[in-house]
Amino acid sequence: MPEHGTWVGRTVRFARMAGTSTAAPDAAPWVTDFLNAAYYARPADERSVDDLRLAFTILTTRWWRRGARRLHLTDLRRFHRAFGRRRMSPRGGFGRLTREDLLAGAERMLGPGFAVGYDDPARTGWGIVFATPDERASYIPEVRLRSARLGPMTPPLGPPADLVWQSYPPVPVPDVPLTLSRIAAPERWPASGSDHGRFTPLRTGGLPGQTFEIEVVAGAGTRHPLITRGYVTATRVSDGGTPEALADAVARLEAGLAGAGGAVPPGQSPVAVVELTTHAGHFIGPAVSNLLLTSGPDGGTLRDIGVWEPMAFPQRTAYRLGGRDAQHAFWGEAAPSGSMLHQFAAPDATAD
Repeated sequence: MPEHGTWVGRTVRFARMAGTSTAAPDAAPWVTDFLNAAYYARPADERSVDDLRLAFTILTTRWWRRGARRLHLTDLRRFHRAFGRRRMSPRGGFGRLTREDLLAGAERMLGPGFAVGYDDPARTGWGIVFATPDERASYIPEVRLRSARLGPMTPPLGPPADLVWQSYPPVPVPDVPLTLSRIAAPERWPASGSDHGRFTPLRTGGLPGQTFEIEVVAGAGTRHPLITRGYVTATRVSDGGTPEALADAVARLEAGLAGAGGAVPPGQSPVAVVELTTHAGHFIGPAVSNLLLTSGPDGGTLRDIGVWEPMAFPQRTAYRLGGRDAQHAFWGEAAPSGSMLHQFAAPDATAD
């Protein structure tokens, strides 16, 4: 089977994926501490995944307001002035931040109107709260590419029989049109982020051909999460508008899963398939994730069907040490708070 570079090259690319395009490595300690205060350090029964999305939005909005320059250690002082005193209050637990604390601190740091803007679709998108609808309309998502580690795409190579195929249980979808509308609007994907990660689009335009930066939270069940990243591109989007392409996409998935159960659950009909192809340095290596949305008489389902090359170092080691559990949780096998699929399917966009 052809390989995507030597193990040395793969290791270097993998290591360079630590952090995100909005926060430099020297900001990692205080960014992690901020996310802990907002979510991960809270008792499980007091967490809300939308509070975590709010914390990520505050960070990304700060990045945007400072001229789309990456956050650094020097930004800690500004965050401490806005949030430090509130973390000393016993109201939400020492060292923690309640939702009210997050909104009040954001208003102090980012200006009045942030809280209202967070709930206003005309002022939000790409994980940012914009000052005005006009500012949102003028946003160019490619600005994040300046600090991205976007390598070439790495689809899995070799015949399907030599690849690893992995399906995950379908997640119930109460409202198929609503879920389809969320998937079709890439600028809204950060609003469906889970406590294991979120996707942020990096290109102008819709879903076909869109490239996403995935901010992955490793160790999401601990007080010491580690943020890394990967990149994928929507290389193929098939839906009811392209029935032949949709049928072909489903047939490929059915063939890949031969002997391991069907792709489409009984009583369901395919609605859309979104093919996401990895780029070099992705934490699972050369792979494709296929998001499959279906519809039936009593609602639909959403699942991921992945296919990848047998893993090489260093992805193989990372996968064994925790990547597998995180991957399965992200695609729906654990609590809804950890699964992006549950967040896409949630009636109110918040599935805790």
